[in-house]
Amino acid sequence: MYCNHLIVPLYRFCKNHYRNYMKTDIEIARECKLQPIEAIAESINIPVEELENYGKHIAKVPVHLIDEKKVAQSNLILVTAITPTKAGIGKTTVSISLALGLNKLGKKAVCALREPSLGPCFGVKGGAAGGGYAQVLPMEKINLHFTGDIHAVTTAHNMISALLDNYIFLHHDEGFALKEVLWKRVLDINDRSLRHIITGLGAKTDGIPAESGFDITPASEIMAILCLATDLDDLRRRIDNILLGIKIDDTPFRVSDMGVGGAITVLLMDAIKPNLVQTTEQTPAFVHGGPFANIAHGCNTINATRMAMTFADYVVTEAGFGADLGAEKFFDIKCRKSGLQPKLTVIVVTTQGLKMHGGVALDRINEPNPVGLIEGCKNLDRHIHNLRSFGQNVVVAFNHHATDTPEEITLLRQHCESIDVGFAVNDAFLQGGEGAKELAQTVIDAIKQHPSAPLTYAYEDTDPIKMKIEKVCKNIYGASSVTYSKAADKMLLRIQRLGLEHYPVCIAKTQFSFSSDKTLYGCPTDFSINIRDFVINTGAEMIVAIAGDIMRMPGLAKSPQAERITIVNGLIEGLS
Repeated sequence: MYCNHLIVPLYRFCKNHYRNYMKTDIEIARECKLQPIEAIAESINIPVEELENYGKHIAKVPVHLIDEKKVAQSNLILVTAITPTKAGIGKTTVSISLALGLNKLGKKAVCALREPSLGPCFGVKGGAAGGGYAQVLPMEKINLHFTGDIHAVTTAHNMISALLDNYIFLHHDEGFALKEVLWKRVLDINDRSLRHIITGLGAKTDGIPAESGFDITPASEIMAILCLATDLDDLRRRIDNILLGIKIDDTPFRVSDMGVGGAITVLLMDAIKPNLVQTTEQTPAFVHGGPFANIAHGCNTINATRMAMTFADYVVTEAGFGADLGAEKFFDIKCRKSGLQPKLTVIVVTTQGLKMHGGVALDRINEPNPVGLIEGCKNLDRHIHNLRSFGQNVVVAFNHHATDTPEEITLLRQHCESIDVGFAVNDAFLQGGEGAKELAQTVIDAIKQHPSAPLTYAYEDTDPIKMKIEKVCKNIYGASSVTYSKAADKMLLRIQRLGLEHYPVCIAKTQFSFSSDKTLYGCPTDFSINIRDFVINTGAEMIVAIAGDIMRMPGLAKSPQAERITIVNGLIEGLS
């Protein structure tokens, strides 16, 4: 019996106020009876003897079980969203909801998601494992240390930093030096004080003083590599190819030059294996990899997606933040490199988010406002136009909240009908899989009647880096122009000299706007994007373009979520 039956009577009694009365996410998670992970594996025919258990309810699955013939037969569904706002969208919740709904309709469905980062969990979110009766479980472990994958990425990245500093120190007297070090350190914590640091202070034996800094672990190239590598050999190849700096003679210095690629691979040999967990309704779920879409490529691992497609007929995956960031990178980086072809894209909307994009103040978005709602649909429409430019058939998933009125839902449904886009209401936050059946049926029908066309990318591999960036900025974001700082132009010359212009681009910018200005909501036009720098990822085989004032190491708010996370009577509180 599923745990969602506990709240349905309350929903019928006070529909417009249920979020004020229902239990917290963590309370709901604790009430759900978890099945042994062996039972979850057996439900989709994963051989139990292949599991590497992490306790009773989590297991790693070896990558050799991926079957490319089965992958080709599975239906891959991407879940993305309109441009996010402070009101939230609920993309992960909808991703889980869709898998629940598909299973309710008798389909063999699995979801493939990213791992939460401790930075946002203790900073602003408190958790990122879904919500209500659409969660992946055990949510406390998933939101915290889980199987240690992110810690392994942090350790592997910083091991390279330590080995590099040691190499420079011990070979300095032999005349070795790097005129520019391109490798920083990482930490899975929001810490603005570490953005710029000096290392090597103290006695001569303490190292050579140098400028450095920290990024957050989801921005690490090691994280990107983990998400794109297909096996240990590919992982090792990519690690060896990481560009660490430029030598005095203008030649590249890579991990392979230090001879430590094997050691770094050893640190990641368990992390490369996808993690199997379950949902609130015992639906299997793979949770693996954790790059952010505003500063990285924002997709879970290729291995987890392919593993899910090996063992399920329908696989629901998500890409971070809005479709201009996560979905674009999903197509142009992940799909381009893996050959994956989604059958459909689902875009998540809320009335609150649309109203904010329609110019309604944050403290008024729960009030009916049809004018603001329709104005906000311009943001939705641009995302739909962009997704269709990739060849995608699109369904709009309306993530239902208590304050939504029937009139608002009807307005959105009519708007979607007017542009020939499927529309469905998702109520799984409250009702679990039962509340996602409309969405699931709409998705099934859309895939059957009009599956997406083969992908058309935003740019060609052969396009120069500047052309790739301009195609994304102008055709996806809607920018009128793109400018480059002196530092960016200098890095462009280096990219050209290294022969790396065939790499895809990963644009790092604010998630809150199509532009690089986080205050420009809605569907802005006639704006310019400034690329202030580039990060060369030769291991991940992509070029990261830093747009506007985006930071790769976030800071904490005045009142971070860490102030509310604690233990009471042996139970964790504050995760949500």
